[in-house]
Order: sequence, then structure tokens, then C-alpha cells
Amino acid sequence: MIFFADHAWVGGRIEQNVRISTVDGFIDDVAINADRSGTRLRGLVLPGFANAHSHAFHRALRGRTHGDRGSFWTWRDLMYQVAGRLDPDNYFALAKAVYGEMAMAGITSVGEFHYLHHGPDGVPYADPNAMGNALIAAAREAGIRITLLDAVYLTASVEGKPLEGVQRRFGDGGYDGWFARFEQLRGGEGAKIGAALHSVRAAPADGMAAFTQRTDGLPVHVHLSEQPAENEACQAAHGCSPAELLDAMGVWRPMTTAVHATHLSAADIAILGRERFACFCPTTERDLADGIGPARALADAGAILTLGSDSHAVIDFFEEARGLELDERLATRQRGHFSAAELITAATGAGHRSLGWDDAGEIAAGKRADLVAVSLDSVRTAGTDPGGLIFAATAADVTDVIADGRVIVSEGRHRSIDVPSALRDAIAEVLS
Repeated sequence: MIFFADHAWVGGRIEQNVRISTVDGFIDDVAINADRSGTRLRGLVLPGFANAHSHAFHRALRGRTHGDRGSFWTWRDLMYQVAGRLDPDNYFALAKAVYGEMAMAGITSVGEFHYLHHGPDGVPYADPNAMGNALIAAAREAGIRITLLDAVYLTASVEGKPLEGVQRRFGDGGYDGWFARFEQLRGGEGAKIGAALHSVRAAPADGMAAFTQRTDGLPVHVHLSEQPAENEACQAAHGCSPAELLDAMGVWRPMTTAVHATHLSAADIAILGRERFACFCPTTERDLADGIGPARALADAGAILTLGSDSHAVIDFFEEARGLELDERLATRQRGHFSAAELITAATGAGHRSLGWDDAGEIAAGKRADLVAVSLDSVRTAGTDPGGLIFAATAADVTDVIADGRVIVSEGRHRSIDVPSALRDAIAEVLS
């Protein structure tokens, strides 16, 4: 197929009259100031977004956790209630709807941080990866790629408290049990398998080094220093911060991503600055009152920033991207910390690379044909300089989405899923 963009983000800047030729799901040629031909994509065309951190089932909690002041920990109690009601069938239905919403927001790859492994009582399904396979199938139905980040979740605290209640469905008994199940996972078309350490609360230190050897070369993600209480518990148990513990165990490798990285010391920042990925989730961190992480300091130290929607308080990568800048403004009372180019890179190319999709995230020959058309004439964007669109647009301004050369969203609607109805029905089923 051939697409023609009035404006497109090419080579780190906006070009006009861009013809994009695709073959077998990849971009074959990009011509600047070209004659108009092919399917027209109006507005500004961006590379597909990469949602580097998702918990699909959290979408059922949107708008339902604000009845009292609470904290991350009280929110987690409500999250566990939803976690206890899922099975492979209703999780597939919910995830398909959530991934459909992501597609409509311009997301073409998702990193699904997955730890709902077994039945609610902790007993494995006949297929021990039934829940993970449901997520892979859901992403295929929605037309987006997935990296399933299968998580080690073995304990309930840094001190090794056993899993109890719904947490039992997260566990595999030990690292060997996790790996025996993990090695049965298969990716396939549009899917890759990665791994995760849920956190220093849930992954015992004495197995981390072996885990790192077994997962060498794969995308590996880990929740890091999301809460001060996590840091305090790690310091009490191990005499160091979570980042330092993971460093001692060899976890920080080129394909490791620290998720959240909110409460860091200068030493932690230096560790993550060794060209490691750091995934910020500003709308979730804001929603849960987690705090503001040191994004600019990490980037200056050499960390590669990516973005995720995490709990899906909203699914809007314009909001996530500008959240990096706006949160820094609140923390420092100064403006101008990240350029539009830096924010777009975090939302696109860097995120795809952190999920193992090195061939995505740019409008360039040889890259996957992921294109996102954003309106320049909505009530939010009319009159806006296209170069500043990242600071003005929302997910509602995404009109057309092409993933791997296939049109999955046109004129603001998903081509195969009635996403609002699917979300409504799937959430009602889970909460009934």
C-alpha cells in the first residue's frame, strides 16, 4: 500500500507531503515533498506508539477507586478483588477490549506485565499458560503487537512473607517452577515473550542471579522503587536500595527496564544511567499519588526513557508524553525540560526497542509500517503548530492507525471491535 501524509514525523522533525510506500507490513520507501498519491492520511502522521507497561485487567478499576482518600496500598486491595474474578475467557474479552482502546489511541505495541498465572486458588489451569495465551490472542484480535512480560511473583514482602489469598494465583512455588512454566510460552506472529521480576517485594534475592542468566537477551522489566515503603523494606532486609540490590545480582542488562523509578537516590540514578531503560507512567503515578520520578536526571545520566499507561487510569500517549515535561515543571517550578522530539521518541522508538521490537518506532525504510494520523482541526488542535501537537492533542484526536501495514483504525473507529461496547460488557462480566 501507499500512504500520503500532509505532515509526517520523519527523522526527528516534521516534513510535508510525505509519501510512504509499504510492502509486506514494512516501509519500503519514504519520499519527502512528493506528489500526492495513495491513501491520504490527514493531519500529522506519527510512528506508532509503544505502551511499554500495561496491566490489562486494571482497566476494570477506572473511575472506581476514588471513594476515599486512600493510598497505593488501599488501591491495591481493590485491584486484588478484580484479580480474583478473572479466568482465561473473561480475561481474553477484557484484554481484547483494552487493546482495542489502545489501538484507537495510536498504540501499536504493548508490553503486558503479566502475573495472573493460575486459578484464583493458586491451582494451575490444564494449560499452565492459559492466562498468558489469552493475552496474546487478545492482542492479535485487536491488531496490535504484544510482548508478554511474564513475571516472577513468589513472595508478599521483601522479608519473604508467603503469598496468601488471591496472591496465590501469582506464584509458581519458586524460580524453578516459574521457569518450567515460562519456557512453555510461545510468541509467534505479532508476539514476543519477555520476562519480569515483579519487584523486590515479590522476587526473592537468592534467585535473581539465576533468573538473569536464564533470561539473558530477552526484554526484562521490573517494578522499581514505586513506593518509599519498598525502599525502606529493602534497606532493612538487604542494607541497600532496590536498584543497588538488582545491580549486585546482575539484573541490569541492556534489555532491562526499570518501571516507575520514582523514589531514587543519586546512586540509583547513576546505576540506571548506564543506558538502561526507565519506563515512566505519569498518569498512573499521578492517579495513585505515587510521586514524581527524576525523569530529567535519569535522561541526563544516560537512561533511555519510555512510557506506559500501567493501570489505565487513562489510555492517552499524548498525556503520558507531556506528563514527563509537566511533572518536571511542578517539581522544579521551571519549564522546558524535554523537547517535543524527546517526548515523541520516548513514546515511540525507545518504547518499541525496550519491548524487543527494534524494527518499529520510526517512519523510515526498513521499519514496520506503523502510522498514526492525528487531526489538526479538532477543537483541541485547530490552529496549533504541528510541531507542538504533543502538547495539545489527546487520544481522541487519533483518526487513523496502521499497524504492520494493516489499517486497524479508520475515522476514529476500530475496524473490527466495537470498543465501547466491548469494554462495557467485559467489565460488567468481571465485576458481576
